[in-house]
Amino acid sequence: MRKIILFACTVLSAGLLTTRASEPLVFSPHWMPQAQFAGFYVAQDQGFYKEAGVDVEIIHPSPTVSSVDFLERGTADVITQFLMTALTASNEGLDLVNIGQLSQHSAILFASKKSSGIETIEDFEGKKVGVWRGGFREVPMAMLMDQGVDVNWVSVLWSVNLFLEDGVDLMTMMWYNEYNQLYLSGLDRDEVNTFFVADYGFDVPEDGIYTLASTRDEREKELRAFVEASIRGWDYASENQDYTVSLIVDMMRQANIPANKAHQRWMLKRILDLQAPGEKEVRKTELHPDDYQMAVEILKEREIIERILPYEEFFQPVCSFNE
Repeated sequence: MRKIILFACTVLSAGLLTTRASEPLVFSPHWMPQAQFAGFYVAQDQGFYKEAGVDVEIIHPSPTVSSVDFLERGTADVITQFLMTALTASNEGLDLVNIGQLSQHSAILFASKKSSGIETIEDFEGKKVGVWRGGFREVPMAMLMDQGVDVNWVSVLWSVNLFLEDGVDLMTMMWYNEYNQLYLSGLDRDEVNTFFVADYGFDVPEDGIYTLASTRDEREKELRAFVEASIRGWDYASENQDYTVSLIVDMMRQANIPANKAHQRWMLKRILDLQAPGEKEVRKTELHPDDYQMAVEILKEREIIERILPYEEFFQPVCSFNE
């Protein structure tokens, strides 16, 4: 039987943080409001950050300005980001560290229409494959290279339309997002073949919490309170999904982002699935050394990074782990 490993983060109430910081801790997720970041919004809405003694302000990036840009400019103190993107930023000289790993699995998959006749990885050979840039393409490209399959990669933006209109034969998608958009666009699930990169040995985790090394040193207590309250927010979101989905949809509509409850409910459930360790011997909010090494090797083989931090320098959690 797999042993149960528990997450433990010192509970920091307002009383334990003797004085609140004069400035808020500014947090930016790595995309617009959606259920992918539900735990943070719930922690804010339910007052968990305030109870932990930390004043949190949440801001969002744009299609042209990333959360990494916010961190580099000092606009944000703490962010979420993909592991691959964070490693690339580290290679480029940004002194960021991972203080808590939320995702434990990859959500990336290839999708093909069954009508295309693409049933196996070998059938990918010579086909047109839609792929996004920055943080999304490295893992699927490495997987097909490992499989010895040569395809024609086609860069796409944030839409599944090219796939729906047969402009590409396959497309990389996120399980919690674009895959469900196919269904909402009229494709039944039994009309689509899926190939999850995790099933082919490339289960690279994605969403993590990052800050600058200097910020971690200077504001460790606040960051610990932030992570603890955020995990509390995720737990509450899991247990109160109707409330959480309504909160997210309201936020999206206030930001003039198209939203519907069905899709956000799907996203929330899948994000929670990805946070669960499953068969991995990994503790909650831990970046496993093997996962880190896998991500590094993928980027090295593609000559994307040269500067490689030791695991202990890159992953500096603010919460402890108890067995």
